[in-house]
Amino acid sequence: MSYQIALSFEDGVTRFVTANPNETVADAAYKSRINIPFDCRDGACGTCKAFCESGKYDGGDYIDEALTEDEAEKGFCLPCQMVPESDLVLQVAGTSEMAKAGATTFEATVTDLSWFADNTAALTLAVENRGELKFLPGQYMNFAVPGTEASRSYSFSSGPAADELRFLIRTAPEGAMTTYLKERAQVGDTIALTGPMGSFFLRDIKRPVLMLAGGTGIAPLLSMLEKIATGLEEAPAHPVHLVYGVTFDKDLVELDKLQHYADAIENFTIAVCVADPESTAENKGYVTQYITAAQLNDGDVDVYLCGPPAMVDAVRKYWDTRGITPANFYYERFAVGSTAAAAPALAGAVA
Repeated sequence: MSYQIALSFEDGVTRFVTANPNETVADAAYKSRINIPFDCRDGACGTCKAFCESGKYDGGDYIDEALTEDEAEKGFCLPCQMVPESDLVLQVAGTSEMAKAGATTFEATVTDLSWFADNTAALTLAVENRGELKFLPGQYMNFAVPGTEASRSYSFSSGPAADELRFLIRTAPEGAMTTYLKERAQVGDTIALTGPMGSFFLRDIKRPVLMLAGGTGIAPLLSMLEKIATGLEEAPAHPVHLVYGVTFDKDLVELDKLQHYADAIENFTIAVCVADPESTAENKGYVTQYITAAQLNDGDVDVYLCGPPAMVDAVRKYWDTRGITPANFYYERFAVGSTAAAAPALAGAVA
């Protein structure tokens, strides 16, 4: 049985390699012409030290100078010695350029373009070599906007196993992608995609999970929920809760999919809120108003947040005012109309 190993580099590029039975991660990477840095291959130097975000493995043999017992307990590992026992996600020290593993470009074909409202589109793409485009739920791709020199970044809203790729795109006045979608886009168009990119992705569910989304920031969380619903060997043992907030009623998207996940995922719940006082929604206000003490679990919670910068800053202040530090706080903030038009402008993770 072979395993898929996701190697996430410091510059945001993620590359996937396949490890055969009893094959080390370093050997699997080398076979794919990805050069994880090492000096010894014997577990003696520690040069290849990485951090395992998720998955199971046999750590192999090494000396304490290369990897201490405390580091190993925290999840650090040596790719030259470790043998996968499941699919893995590794944070690799260094850039993809250093490892000669730059992001891959794919040619995608537009198969559908639909609009939730005049400011939010759903774009569906097909990639002929779909099996080669692997990504982690929550990541994004860089788009070359057809007919321009511009590029934009959008998070997958579809799951990693979906045949076609789906993205939610928030338009911006006179934006390059907006102009293309509203004036020129047609089914059959080709778009060059480069990636996958980003350190905002679903980790192993080891404690309660709180997901927070603002606007089209719901996209990467939909991808995560699809993975939880269909791609895990067993249902999560901990509760997963999502708070989804928008400014106006028309900004609400994919509510039917959220309800589908609520029905499909055991112990998954949703709260939706709209900031506009004139909204017809039951919950009016902002995301932080609908986070409960039970969901914070005294800080023993993994938080995933995707939204505009103001929302990310508000949530960070929310932790401070309540004196709570989540076990893990993974976030991605985007700025509509910038180079990262509906996806990452900045991503970060706090352990």
